[in-house]
Amino acid sequence: ILHESGHAVHALAVREEPLLEYRTPPVEFAEVASMGMELLTLPHLDAIYTDADDRRRAYRERLEDVVRILPWVATVDAFQHWIYAHPEHTPEERRQAWVRTYRRFHRGVDWSGLEEPLGYLWHGQLHFFLVPFYYIEYGIAQVGALQIWLRSRDDDRDAVARYRQALALGGSRSLPDLFQAAGARFAFDHQTIAPLAATLAEELEKVPYA
Repeated sequence: ILHESGHAVHALAVREEPLLEYRTPPVEFAEVASMGMELLTLPHLDAIYTDADDRRRAYRERLEDVVRILPWVATVDAFQHWIYAHPEHTPEERRQAWVRTYRRFHRGVDWSGLEEPLGYLWHGQLHFFLVPFYYIEYGIAQVGALQIWLRSRDDDRDAVARYRQALALGGSRSLPDLFQAAGARFAFDHQTIAPLAATLAEELEKVPYA
């Protein structure tokens, strides 16, 4: 609900834009709106969950999902590139390529005894079949949303104000400019990712498994 409400708020933010094409933002930033909403509302989960244990579990699960999606996005995108770069591949070559790609981005995950289902895990990602090469956008957007969340931890009002201002720009600016308007860097280097990863790790340490 929170994810989709981010898209709804985005649509409302651009409703007065006279140029219709400018009402449609880049896909990568449309997902910043939705993923950003998920993270900005974390301090207000008591409005949904009256039980403290339920709140802690929801908070932890949201952060765990953020951690999981980034390597998964990298895996899906890299595997798609392999598929289209090797059009003559066999089913077995495809399975091996998937396992190799998965292990590259999911180091330390033990699949002992489950090697066969691991080889077909990619079947569960509908984007392979319905919208090829539409997935890396989620990773790009998540990095933007995390930066907004990080800013909100220092100054919630400023972070929300920048978020709303950026949404109101719709598609009238370039993707890097939209990130900048939201108070985020359109970059994926160590300088950008390290503080995000560190904060996620710190928060997960604070919230025990329910």
